[in-house]
Amino acid sequence: MIKFDDVSKQFPLGNVALKNVSFEIKENEFVFFVGPSGAGKTTILKLILRQLIPSSGTLLVDDYDLSNDAFKDVEKLRTRIGVVFQDFKIMLDKNVFENIALSLKVLGASHQQIAEEIKEALNLVGLSSKTTVFPAQLSAGELQRVAIARAIVGDREIIIADEPTGNLDPKTAWDIMKIFKKLEGEKTILFATHNSDIVNSLRKRVIIMKDGKLVKDVKKGGYEE
Repeated sequence: MIKFDDVSKQFPLGNVALKNVSFEIKENEFVFFVGPSGAGKTTILKLILRQLIPSSGTLLVDDYDLSNDAFKDVEKLRTRIGVVFQDFKIMLDKNVFENIALSLKVLGASHQQIAEEIKEALNLVGLSSKTTVFPAQLSAGELQRVAIARAIVGDREIIIADEPTGNLDPKTAWDIMKIFKKLEGEKTILFATHNSDIVNSLRKRVIIMKDGKLVKDVKKGGYEE
């Protein structure tokens, strides 16, 4: 469960990124965050990752109160969250297996667990034959598949996807969305995007942001800007 209760975020020079935002996301829910650039979508995701701290209001992620200045369990929080970025953030000097393994090593996983989880994740994203391939040999779509595999290993409960189709052509973007559809109902998925076709086609819950404010929260919504 993720709960924002009257959360605001103001930066030192006075720029207000979020204004009195409130919503609740249930376990294993799929939610799109949409809105123009600067609307506050990325700020929300960074607050959930505790990369930012709310200026006011209450932010809860399961049992963690991230709005409490005394909160110290940042690393433990992040072991429960997988992140998929627009620019992949794949290490170029490591092969596919090694890139994903890093996500498990920080959890203290055994060699056997690492091998088993990577095999399962690569099968899910359709890259079973690419274990020893290096990033330079992969297409953009394949790189994003690696990023998704890295995000889901370790039994992470929450997946944050920040414009994961932004650098992909339309067909590849839809191929990536098929993977997220496989995860539906098994993970809490927070998906920030400008891709109106995807949002309008999937008809999931849509939270619409504008100028740091939540302007609409629709159960089976479409893209609005």
